[in-house]
Formats: sequence, structure tokens, C-alpha cells
Amino acid sequence: MTDLSKYRNIGIFAHVDAGKTTTTERILKLTGKIHKIGEVHDGAATTDFMEQEQERGITIQSAATTCFWEDHRFNIIDTPGHVDFTIEVYRSLKVLDGGVGVFCASGGVEPQSETNWRYANESEVARIIYVNKLDRVGGDFYRVVDQVKNVLGANPLVMVLPIGVESGLKGVVDLLTRKAWVWDDSGDPLKYEIQDVPADMVDKVEEYREALIETAVEQDDDLMETYLGGDEPSIEDLKKCIRKGTINLDFFPTYCGSSFKNKGVQLVLNAVIDYLPSPTEVKPQPEVDLEGNETGEFAVVSEDKPLRALAFKIMDDKYGALTFTRIYSGKLAKGTSVLNTFTGKTERIGRIVQMHADSREEVNEAVAGDIVALLGIKNVQTGHTLCDPDNPATLEPMVFPDPVISIAIKVKDQSQAEKLGVALGKMVQEDPSFRVETDEDSGETILKGMGELHLDIKVDILKRTHGVEVEVGKPQVAYRETITQRLEDSYTHKKQSGGSGQYGKIDYVIEPAEQGEGFVFESKVVGGNVPKEFWPAVEKGFKNSIAKGVLAGFPCLDLKVTLMDGAYHAVDSSAVAFETAAKAAYRQSLPKAGAQLLEPMMKLDVFTPEEKMGDVIGDLNRRRGMIHSQEPSATAIRIKAEAPLSEMFGYIGSLRTMTSGRGQFSMEFSHYAPCPRNVADEVIKETLEREEKKKK
Repeated sequence: MTDLSKYRNIGIFAHVDAGKTTTTERILKLTGKIHKIGEVHDGAATTDFMEQEQERGITIQSAATTCFWEDHRFNIIDTPGHVDFTIEVYRSLKVLDGGVGVFCASGGVEPQSETNWRYANESEVARIIYVNKLDRVGGDFYRVVDQVKNVLGANPLVMVLPIGVESGLKGVVDLLTRKAWVWDDSGDPLKYEIQDVPADMVDKVEEYREALIETAVEQDDDLMETYLGGDEPSIEDLKKCIRKGTINLDFFPTYCGSSFKNKGVQLVLNAVIDYLPSPTEVKPQPEVDLEGNETGEFAVVSEDKPLRALAFKIMDDKYGALTFTRIYSGKLAKGTSVLNTFTGKTERIGRIVQMHADSREEVNEAVAGDIVALLGIKNVQTGHTLCDPDNPATLEPMVFPDPVISIAIKVKDQSQAEKLGVALGKMVQEDPSFRVETDEDSGETILKGMGELHLDIKVDILKRTHGVEVEVGKPQVAYRETITQRLEDSYTHKKQSGGSGQYGKIDYVIEPAEQGEGFVFESKVVGGNVPKEFWPAVEKGFKNSIAKGVLAGFPCLDLKVTLMDGAYHAVDSSAVAFETAAKAAYRQSLPKAGAQLLEPMMKLDVFTPEEKMGDVIGDLNRRRGMIHSQEPSATAIRIKAEAPLSEMFGYIGSLRTMTSGRGQFSMEFSHYAPCPRNVADEVIKETLEREEKKKK
């Protein structure tokens, strides 16, 4: 039997540039998985193996790797930090048991750190905090600890204190053992000494150590009594308390160091073993039925239980499609058949591999707690459950956001059209936040994604990975439509063409629904003027119509229709007649109900040097932005704002110009809001002209 207590499934997540990938490199070096450290800025990091990642120095897709530390097995996922790829973080956190949140000592708690922290809270993932880059100018461990409390509303449990600041960082003091870990300047992570606490830090170490013990013993009433009685608990007992509190999400053990300078990473690895849960210590995954309702059963982590596994990522590489899978219970063996509960079909397991970034090692079977990649599985997509065919069950599926931006592409050489179709099919499988549609009128291919960078990289992948050259149209915003007034109306559908005709009359109220409610239908018909069997047809007619609004053909949001009365004919009425009546009623009433265009609003987080703040705020105001707050940090001013997506294209270029390359920002979708009249008129005019052109 596999000893699951020695497994740790962990993810490393953070804001762009906080040093996640560098930290992963150091972990792989320390655990003997790699012998030469690759640097992100040289494009040589092990887990950044895509060409696009190496060039841009950012992580785009999560990479999985396995390594060993102190006879424990770590399955590590290095996730992206850029907001356009948060989907990668979300789906990785969904299958992990623990995480390491990396924060930049000078940047502090940055926008993407907040989003990732929120995802981790939703997935109830236990975490330890690692404040990295303490060797940088402006690096301040204590300020970041305060930000974790105030910005994230979390409870950091300080486990180490830094020795020295910025370029003078020498090492850290372990508060539990009162020992200083001091590295030399060779840059070799293994060249360190364990010494006594520096004399000038003794008081501070005692102060923080006392706070650490007081927080830890709250997890155990007996230990608390002993401590209040004047006896200090043993280090072993304290570690048990810290482990319990970490797994319960009561607090987050907090470490610091500099991954780039190889200082402090060993203590983080020890903390993963000491405080993060093994697969058996996390809440088991709830099972759901095909409608998505919880059944009350759970996938208990054990080799002896029926198989339950979740496919959380599809990746296409030179060897074919890889399906990354987390096994929650049971075991998965080569050559066996499993059931995909989403498709209802069985799949035969061909090869099972353990991943190390883009290289692999074949295994014959994998058990509960493992994260592996399966080769050659055809019809499995992200979020599908694989289970024992004799004992089927579905795990809670993943929910992905809708794209907010689209571009039209067409192949430069028509002979590549088929190749484009195959490539896009693979890319959609790999990334659930990326969608592809074909415009029926023009035959154009429309790519939809989460932001400019997201789509930019997709086009780059098409060109380099799949060898398809495309022409790209300008980005289009995903506008929506809605109504603003309540309207009572009536429509009669009559058609007579020899034999039985069609007849259906409906009296109805159309009105705005609550924001975010979508489409709501209700029937208040009494007395059988519209027989009950025709109500679903009326609902279907309206529901199918909302895909196209009446202003410019954008989907209609938040609409409530109430069927009040009507009339039918004993011979000529049918479901089709009432559905047709509803479709015509929609077209008739919407223009009269104050139809309005809605635009996607984005949440912005902008960092700018203080002296450039006026320019940046002036520019945001010109882009119809609303400034919510301005917070000074050690190295910059952080501006939180909201602005329409349509005004934000090319913003990164403008921001860099205004701030001499020092500004940075991130944005994510917030909500839909009414479009100002002059903007709406322009959008409607442009959209209708484009539709006209396509028809010609």
C-alpha cells in the first residue's frame, strides 16, 4: 500500500513577477530533480517550457512536476500569475490539497495575489505564505505581513524573521528553534550554517515567538492550560497545533527569503511537510448527480474504494494529447476501462505518465492522492469525471467564466483552413476560457478570450506550434443588451394555408429582471385560455430569442416575461404556433421597452510611480474610468479603478509611455453596465454596418 501520509499535492501561486517559477526551480534543485538551475529571465526555467513563456518571462500554463524531500513525495504545480490566465490557477487549486502563496517583498499583496487568494479560499486550500525577493530594494517583510492581514483579511502566523535587509539579507531566524540559518555569498543553497540568534535580534525574536506560541496553543485546550500555567509546550506539540490550525485555515504559516539568492527555501520545504495536509487530511470531494445536485456521498481518499478521478487539464504536445488527472479514490491501472460520466462512454487507459514539466516517466498504475497524465484518451475534457464503470459517480464539476473579448481571424492561405480547424479544436480542449465560433454570414472564425494578452498568445501558438499563419481583425467587445421599462403587450399569431392552420394568442408583461438573474419566465394564466401544455412553448420562444437583441443583435440579459392570458383554437393551436407567437412578440415588444446597450466593465489595478500619478489618473478619466481608491506602497501608488473594456485596448503601451516603463496594471471582468448614449449609438452603427458588409 502507498503511504499517503507522505504525499503533498501543492501549488505555487502568486502575482506576476513575485518569483513563483524561480521558487519552483530552487525547489527542484534542492530536491535533486535538476542539477543546473535555469533562470526565468534567461528563458531557461524548467517549468516554463513553452516558447512564448521563455520569451516573455511569464508563466502561461500550469506545469506539473514530482520531486522528493525528506522521504516525502511532492506533486507540484507551478501556476501562471497573469490575470488573463487565472483559469489555470483556478483549476489547479481545485485539485490540490495545499498551496504556497508567494508574495514579492517590495510589491507586497498585488492584484493577482488577491484573486488567487480568493480562489484558494473558495476551494478551501490550506496555504503557507512565502515572502520572496527580500534582497530587492524596498523589500520589507513586516509591511507584507501587515498587508496580508489588512488586504487579504487573512491571519499570517510569522514563523521566521529575516536577518538583514535588501542587499544585506544573510538568512532567517527560525522562531520555533531560536536558531539562525545563515547562507554565505556563493549563491549555493547548500552552503549555510545554523547559528545562534544575532544579539541585536534577540528581543524581537522573543516577541514574535511568544505571539506564535499563543496563536498555536489556541488549537488545543490542554496545551493552552499548560502554557498559561507557565510551562512551554514542546516543539513537537507546537508543530501539531500549527498543522491543525493550518489545515483548518485558521492561520497561514509565514516564511521569507530570496529564491534568486537561494536563501530561505529549505524552511519552506520543511513547512510543506510539517504543516500542509496529505491527501487523506483534506475534506473528501462531494459527489453529484448528473443534474449537479450533491448526492451526500463523498470520494474518500483510499485505494480500496471505487475509482473517482477528475480531469483538470488537457495539454497537447509532440506525443499527443495529455489528460492531467487527480485521482481521489481507488486506483487507475494501465489497460483498464473507465467510465466518463459526462459522455456516458467508457475509455480505455493506454499509458499513464508522471510528469516533470515537459519530460515524463511511465508508470503502470496510479492510486488515490496521485496527480498523473493519461495519454491517448479521446473524449475527455476539463472537469470530466473518470470513474469505475460498475460504480459510477460524478465529482463536482468546474465552472468557467465567459470570455469578454473577441477577434476575427482568417487564414492567409486557404489550403491551411483544415489545419486551422484541427489546431483550434486542440486549443479549445486545452483552455476552457477560450472559445471559437464561426460567423455564419461571413464565414469568419471568431476567437473569444479573457483579455488582449490571452488572445495574442493564442494567435502566437497557432503560428508557431501549429504552423498556421492568420490575419487578425481588431478586437471586438462582448456587448450585451437589456430593457429598462415594464411593458404590457399582446400578440396573435394566425396562419391559414389550406388544411389545419396555426393559431396562438398571448398577453404578456415584459420587464427588466434583477441584475445577474438572466432570463426569468412565469405564467399567471388562469382558466385555461392558454392550456398548460403550451406554456413551455411560449417560454422556449422567448428564451431562444434572447440570443439576439433588437438594437444590434447582441445577446439580451436580465429579462423577465410573465404570461398573463391569451387564447387558443381547438384545432389550429399547437406548441409550434405558440412558440412562433412568442418569438414575434419578443421582436415586437423589446424596442418599446426601452432597449439599452450594456458594456463590460473591468476592475483595474494600476501601479504607478508617485510622480506620474496625475498623468495616469487623467488618462483613466479620459477612458471613462472611475477611480475608487489610491493607496501608497513602498515603491509606487496603487490605483483601484473601474473602466469599460472598449476604452482599455492598448492600455499597457500608454501606461508604459506615461511612466517611463515603470507602471504595471492588471484587469479582470467585473460586471455589465449601461453604455452612455453617444457610445451606444456609435457601437450600434458600426455593428450594423459590419453586418451589412458581411451580407454583401
